[in-house]
Amino acid sequence: MKPFLLLFFVLCAASAGQAQNLQLHYDPRHTLYNIGERDFLTTTVEMFKPDRWGSTFFFVDLDYNGDRGVGGAYWEIARDLKFWQLPVALHVEYNGGLVEGYSFGNAFLAGVAYNCDNSDFSRGLSLSLNYKYIQKTIDGRPHSFQITAVWYLHAANGLLSLTGFADFWREMSPFDTRFIFLAEPQAWLNLNKIKGAPADFDLSVGAEVKLRHNFEQKGFYVIPTFALKWTF
Repeated sequence: MKPFLLLFFVLCAASAGQAQNLQLHYDPRHTLYNIGERDFLTTTVEMFKPDRWGSTFFFVDLDYNGDRGVGGAYWEIARDLKFWQLPVALHVEYNGGLVEGYSFGNAFLAGVAYNCDNSDFSRGLSLSLNYKYIQKTIDGRPHSFQITAVWYLHAANGLLSLTGFADFWREMSPFDTRFIFLAEPQAWLNLNKIKGAPADFDLSVGAEVKLRHNFEQKGFYVIPTFALKWTF
């Protein structure tokens, strides 16, 4: 999908009230590691919606490369499905995107997820184990696996939020490596929880740490971002 079409669908989803938050990240990887041509901005739209049969989650990342506009787009959509009270659900997921005109191979995942939340939903953890089918692999081996962890913690009466995910999967990379790891822990200061602040001032300031091993670049990288988030 062309980047401007993807942006159109994202904005439609947000205007329909489906997106829960919109994030803006400044990524300084060029300054830190001389990766890419320049530092850049990324917008992220996230939506999580539980229902009586499970939950739906998606996010869309758009990377803005200076005067060239959108240089990369990536999205994931996942569905947990269950008809029982146990904290184990069936999990299906799709990943895909493009960078500078190069399209990633479609990835389809299916497996099981274990979801654990405390009684007031101030903290929670989700673990999933999935079969992963990846199109257009370098070595012609589309069958793989992926292990994913997702977490959240709201502390100090909601003033501080810690969220994030970690993925580990097998895929032959352009760097002649077979296993990829990435994680993106985030920390947010929620300004509407400051004493005297309006309750509907849903702006958060924070940071994300991109942990990468054999993803986008060979080796291990730690890339912090500086971010703003508005929650709908």
